Amino acid sequence: MMIGDLAQRTGLSVDTLRYYEKIGLIPAPLRDSGGRRIYDTAILGWLDFLDRLKATGLGMRDRLRYADLRTHPGVASVRERREMLERHREKVAADLDRLGETLKLLDDKVDLYRRIESGEVDDPVAPLSEALSSAAGHRGRAS
Repeated sequence: MMIGDLAQRTGLSVDTLRYYEKIGLIPAPLRDSGGRRIYDTAILGWLDFLDRLKATGLGMRDRLRYADLRTHPGVASVRERREMLERHREKVAADLDRLGETLKLLDDKVDLYRRIESGEVDDPVAPLSEALSSAAGHRGRAS
């Protein structure tokens, strides 16, 4: 597929794809007789994987290192790639735990606000707001 087709299928710009090629994040494609880039469809899986790594916070330096390791066959390269992914997986798992806790907190707040709106419970902030307003009024008169 041509670079424009790849850009369209991935949502990346042609300039981004050229940049990724230049820095070694994606392998240099074959070229046709006119010098135009011809990409194998396998690049789609690699770009999807890179996008997911980026979305989960793996930095460019680490993505470049991983891409470089892919070009070196052998057990040592496989081991280092596995170890990189294991470390990143631990970070992603911890991030998911934190997000799960945050989601629970948000669910609890939304539930509380629905119960306040329905009149099932009183707004716990209302007395504080009234006290602050009243205190501000008293200070204004004392001036």
